[in-house]
Amino acid sequence: MSIISKKICLVGDFSVGKTSLIRRFVEDKFSDRYLSTVGVKISRKYIELATPTVNRSIHLLIWDLEGQTKFQSIAANYLKGASGSIIVADLTRPETLDHLQKHLDLFLSVNPKGLATIAFNKSDLAVEEKLARITQLYNFDAHPQVIATYITSAKTGDYVDMMFTQLAENMI
Repeated sequence: MSIISKKICLVGDFSVGKTSLIRRFVEDKFSDRYLSTVGVKISRKYIELATPTVNRSIHLLIWDLEGQTKFQSIAANYLKGASGSIIVADLTRPETLDHLQKHLDLFLSVNPKGLATIAFNKSDLAVEEKLARITQLYNFDAHPQVIATYITSAKTGDYVDMMFTQLAENMI
C-alpha cells in the first residue's frame, strides 16, 4: 500500500478552536488553556483509509494558521499547496460565523482546486435550539468545493475524527 502526503490548513478567526481540533485529532487530548498560535504550527498524522473506493495510507500535514486579522496578508503564503482546508467558526461567537465565507474565499483564491470542510466548533457550549438555525443560516451545500459541514466539539471529540477522515478521503 502506498503512502501519500497531503496538506490541510485550518483557518478561522482567533480562539475558534483550530488548535484544539488538531490536538484532539492528532493526540486525542483536550485542554481548556488557551494558547494563541503565532504564525503557523504544523502537526502530522498518518491515517489508514480503507473504504470501498480508497485503500491507502495518507500522511496528513496539518497547518494551524493563526487567526489574527493583522496577519491575513501573509496567510496566503501559508495556504499555498494545500489540498484541503477546515474553515472553523465558534458557535458561541456569531461574528466568527459571519467570517466563514471570507476565510473560504481566501483559501480558494490560493488553491482553486482545493476542497474545504466547515466546522461549527464548541458545540458543547452552544444551545441546542440554535444549532439548526445556525446551520440553515450558514449553509454551504451549494458550494461545490465544500464537501461537508460538521458541528464539532474539540472538548468532547464530537465529529472531529470523522471530519478529518472525510476530508482526507475526498482529497485523494
